[in-house]
Amino acid sequence: QVQLVESGGGSVQAGGSLRLSCTTSASLFSLMPMAWYRQAPGQQRELVATITSAYRLNYADPVRGRFTISRDNAKKTVNLQMNSLKPEDTAVYYCNAKWRDTHYWGQGTQVTVSS
Repeated sequence: QVQLVESGGGSVQAGGSLRLSCTTSASLFSLMPMAWYRQAPGQQRELVATITSAYRLNYADPVRGRFTISRDNAKKTVNLQMNSLKPEDTAVYYCNAKWRDTHYWGQGTQVTVSS
């Protein structure tokens, strides 16, 4: 079982920044593709950014150029730096790990961006 714990959410005005972190005790963390998803009220959960074990990055179009995903294998942490935040970024953000076709999820952290 892989447990993921997110932190760093909060409220910010448009144009501001937040940094989300996700930590785990999973022994095979360095081998796991990691991702951040988000879910706005009344919307489906959507992919925000991914980082593979080889540090390949991918971003959803709405956040490309504003968000940066990174990982620290020594600390077993994946981060999401969010800059130039917009009200439409308001959502619950979830950390995701994939291992052998199984997806693991954190509990989510709320991000609220006011105009």
